[in-house]
Amino acid sequence: MSGAVPPVVRAPHPSLAAPGATVDPCAPEVVQLAADLVATMRVSPGCVGLAAPQLGVGVQVFSVDVRQHPKTRTCHGEFVLCNARIVEASQWAKGREGCLSVPDLTGDVKRAGRVLVTGELPGSGETVELTTDAFEARALQHEIDHCAGLLFLDRVAGAHAVYARKVYL
Repeated sequence: MSGAVPPVVRAPHPSLAAPGATVDPCAPEVVQLAADLVATMRVSPGCVGLAAPQLGVGVQVFSVDVRQHPKTRTCHGEFVLCNARIVEASQWAKGREGCLSVPDLTGDVKRAGRVLVTGELPGSGETVELTTDAFEARALQHEIDHCAGLLFLDRVAGAHAVYARKVYL
């Protein structure tokens, strides 16, 4: 392994539009992928989450870390989940989103303000449940969408809800 951080692919890369496969969270390649996701997320300014399809890998694995974001209320720190799914969702609201794979645009997306998510931890395979709200809930839904082959652009109400990015972090 060269130690190089994997690059983020950009739309219209095919891995971004295809549903990801479930994984064995204990498989060595999944543990390595989890490390790659965290490493890439850490070197990407303003990044609060990254999914395997954004590295060109069509599986259901993503990392999240909203500790540094000003809109964060509830925060579970830095973590990686495999095969995650939303169990409960409520308190829907519209909010602006961006994405490393769509660097020139942002958009208004309606998402749940409170979610219960279940997933498996890479390495141990332990099943965990996270209940969160506000910005972390939005980040989790965004990454779970990536694992399902969806971009935030697939969730906007229409062209009127898409904007040119004004600030590059």
